[in-house]
Amino acid sequence: MGQHRLPSPAGRRRLGALALGAGGALLLPAVAAHAEPKPSLEQVQRQVDTLYEEAEAATEQYNGLQERQQQLQARTGTLQQELAVQQGRFNALRETLGAVAAAQYRTGGLDPAVRLMLTSDADDFLESAGRQDTAAATQVGALEQLKGQQRRLDQLRAETAGRLGELDGARQAAAAKKAEVQGRLAEVQRILGGLKAGERARVLAGDRPAASRSSARTPYTGPATGRTKDILDFAHAQLGKPYVYGATGPGSYDCSGLTLKAFAAGGVSLPRTSQAQFAAGQKIDKSQLQPGDLVFYYADLHHVGIYLGDGKLLHAPRTGKTVEIVGVDVMPYAGAVRY
Repeated sequence: MGQHRLPSPAGRRRLGALALGAGGALLLPAVAAHAEPKPSLEQVQRQVDTLYEEAEAATEQYNGLQERQQQLQARTGTLQQELAVQQGRFNALRETLGAVAAAQYRTGGLDPAVRLMLTSDADDFLESAGRQDTAAATQVGALEQLKGQQRRLDQLRAETAGRLGELDGARQAAAAKKAEVQGRLAEVQRILGGLKAGERARVLAGDRPAASRSSARTPYTGPATGRTKDILDFAHAQLGKPYVYGATGPGSYDCSGLTLKAFAAGGVSLPRTSQAQFAAGQKIDKSQLQPGDLVFYYADLHHVGIYLGDGKLLHAPRTGKTVEIVGVDVMPYAGAVRY
């Protein structure tokens, strides 16, 4: 029987490593790469709709901040002009009083009793003294006026400084809100960029059937007359124009920008934001809706459109869409007003 040679120490080490490697391969469980499940198109649609709603709500807040900024800017400008005028008056009055004081210093060095003893004409002295008393009284009045001017200047400076501080705060808040809007819209674009062309088209079209909306630019042919007809004529002429946040025409609009300009065409001045437009109007029940009424949506009233009659609404919907006509119940109804 032949002899079996044992492996050398180095060989035994190689065999051990191979055995360990093989055992390790057998003992370690296989780890498969696990990808997150792809969201359904309906989930993507809901996510996009939510982001658009958040962007529109932020847009109305941005519009309000912009309006506040403009008001503060106008008030600050008025205050600064008034401050300049009052400062000029103050400076002129102070110069006049300074000249009077210098003249008195030069001519009024003698005590009145001594001047009476030295004068050769007592009547002339007494008449002069009377004039001086009158001048002194006038000077006292001028000094009081100067003090009043100084108080007014101090008040104006304080109010101007306060308004400038508010204006700076409004600018910063508007910039932050604008960045918030842009962030929401950028997220929408990121999501849409991950879809196929057909899927993207379906999401952009929304969940409303095509038959329920129209953006064809047709003239108003309803029963309204007078200023209501002027409003609806203008609104119909904007059909098909794009929604752009913060826009008030003529080439694009956001929701409250469209209602603002449409009502202006009828001679009615509206506040800038949808919430303010709701607050300023006469509240009506949904059953009372007439052509030309404003209809508001969502709990925070961040969307508004113009009622056309026959259950139809004309509005600027959201980014990526154009001014269109839809059914009045296409969004969560919140209220209506009449002007």
